[in-house]
Amino acid sequence: MGFSGHLVFARSQRPLLEAPLFVDIAPEPDVEAHEWPTRPGGWRTLRLELGIWEYEMLSGLVEWTGAPACVAHVTDSSTALVTGLSPEGHHWHAWLNPDNAASTFLRTAADVGDENVWINSPEFEAAVARKRAELDAEVPTNAELALAWATAAGVRTTAEQHHIEELLRTHATFAEDLFASLLDELDFPEAPRS
Repeated sequence: MGFSGHLVFARSQRPLLEAPLFVDIAPEPDVEAHEWPTRPGGWRTLRLELGIWEYEMLSGLVEWTGAPACVAHVTDSSTALVTGLSPEGHHWHAWLNPDNAASTFLRTAADVGDENVWINSPEFEAAVARKRAELDAEVPTNAELALAWATAAGVRTTAEQHHIEELLRTHATFAEDLFASLLDELDFPEAPRS
């Protein structure tokens, strides 16, 4: 079983758990939250267990940091929905491991009585193919907006849109690794290797 939770990425000189939006959870001993190694420039990634993060918290984090931020909602390490926001209110989103997302979040047909029969049917495969095509059609726009977000974050990115698109279409065992790769590809400074 993989990780399910959120990866919160923002710039701060202080640990992200010190943000006011986390005041109710920071002291809780049973809350699984830890930071990845800090990237140069104060860029931090906070890994939170599922259920702590709410989408509305992203705007609070952007307000607290005064800088663009993003969050990846990871499901069982197999897929992630990344959502970014800038202080000017510009937002973007992109799926990581979109093939997994297409089948994981496909709604069961209303007339299906047995989900196992549905999953093994040609109709399911056709529905997954349609969902994959839908997600794939969004990739160029998502890549363009991700690059604009990185630029708004003050990153002097030399990334080319087609490289971001390629990454957004890539499959990896762990969506968390794809998230880190996306930040690297957008030219955020890499964290020191331990």
